[in-house]
Amino acid sequence: MPFDRRHFLTACGALGAAVSLPARAQDAWPSKPIKLILPYAAGGPTDVVARAVAAYLSNALGQQLVVENKVGAGGNIASEFVAKSRPDGYTALYHSSGITVTPALYKNMSYDPATDFAPVAMPASIPATFIAGPGLPDSVTTLQQLVEYLKANPNKASYGSGGIGNITHLGVELLLRGTGAQAVHVPYKGTAPAMTDLIGGRTTFMLDALSSAYPFVREKKVRALAVTSPKRAAILPEVPTVAETVLPGYDAQTWHGVFLPKGAPAAIVARLNAEINKFATDPEMIKQYSPQGVQLTTSTPAQFDAFLKKEIVRWTSAAREAGVRPE
Repeated sequence: MPFDRRHFLTACGALGAAVSLPARAQDAWPSKPIKLILPYAAGGPTDVVARAVAAYLSNALGQQLVVENKVGAGGNIASEFVAKSRPDGYTALYHSSGITVTPALYKNMSYDPATDFAPVAMPASIPATFIAGPGLPDSVTTLQQLVEYLKANPNKASYGSGGIGNITHLGVELLLRGTGAQAVHVPYKGTAPAMTDLIGGRTTFMLDALSSAYPFVREKKVRALAVTSPKRAAILPEVPTVAETVLPGYDAQTWHGVFLPKGAPAAIVARLNAEINKFATDPEMIKQYSPQGVQLTTSTPAQFDAFLKKEIVRWTSAAREAGVRPE
């Protein structure tokens, strides 16, 4: 067959196009399931919201987000796993504000929460509430009265927390140091057993996330004294904030954040951020979570990054002032 230069060039073009297809297909993210790693146990308040986010994103992205709970070491197991994963958009971390205090709790961390992640979005925040149990006199019905009681009875009252360095610990310490009151800290392995002892009268007060404390407030097993957000909570509109009662400027909330490993493509970060923000503004999601005390929020990656860095400074400083020493 005689050589036909025109047919040869056409064939080469077709071959080049065929060869380039797999590369373009690989660039189409996501093309396979995405792992969403959590540092908390299944069924907990963070896990519940995370699974709702995962289900929403699975539908939006057309690929399943597989939730994996990697519990232990104060969240470091999950965080380290994601920090050291390939930054290809197929491994993400769903953490809470607890990530901001880890530098104050652990000496030898193999990752830096401020620099080893690409912050994506902050889909939710949950105010906490100071609550009084039957161990306190019935006359203590406000946070101001609690502070006065603690000052009149220094270190005679005790408060439970979810553990040393937990926001339920440090949030109370911020209040005590800001008002000059004194109380004995009783750390537990989680806020659930702390709540049990509060209701049983073995401790006198505590700080707990509104989402988990509200059922006990509603059933009048504990008394809500104040919420820790800058504004009052919609489900407890009659309960004032700490800031408007005893300590102006006080703000101690739990927030949820989604992270990718450092170096993740900007286009993937932007796409994931956009879909998470759609979740946070979806009327059905708001309707579902508002009665639970969960406030859905939106942010840009840059806003979340700046917020994260400020929170790390704030809570590590609070931990040091509370006498927490890294292990």
